[in-house]
Formats: sequence, C-alpha cells, structure tokens
Amino acid sequence: MANPRFDELREEAAAAVGDDDLRSVYTGLIHEDGQHEYYFGNDTEEAAELRETAAVQLGMMLRVLADRSDSSIDEITDLAVERAEEMQLR
Repeated sequence: MANPRFDELREEAAAAVGDDDLRSVYTGLIHEDGQHEYYFGNDTEEAAELRETAAVQLGMMLRVLADRSDSSIDEITDLAVERAEEMQLR
C-alpha cells in the first residue's frame, strides 16, 4: 500500500460517519477496479442551505487535495469539473 496511513483513515472516517450530530455527509469511494460510489446526504432540503453545505464540502476537499498533490486549487477544480461532467448519477 502506497500510503501506510490509509487504513487508519478509513477506520476514522467510518467511525465519524456514525456520529449523531452530523448535518451533511459526503463519502466518495473509488475501488481498485475503477468503480465509483458516492453517498451524499444533508439534514436539510432548503436550497440555500444545500448550496452552502456543498460549498463547504467542496472547499474542504479542494484545499486538502491541492495541498497533498502539490497542485493549485484552480488545477484541482478544473480537473474536478471535467470529471463531474463525465459522471452519471444513479
């Protein structure tokens, strides 16, 4: 395994998803065979709250991925937009 901390992070994430005080959950899974799964849920249906929650989720992910991949936020954003356009919701 390339990242020795990966198993520990998976365990931490699995435990955190079970917390009772969550307002929003996004879990994206990429399997070794390339299969993608994503689970996205919020404790609101109001459009403005959904937009804000989505912006926070995306911002957290962009910041971490840019830092860890030695890329700019713009580079990660451009690539993410390309991938999002290719995805189909199921």
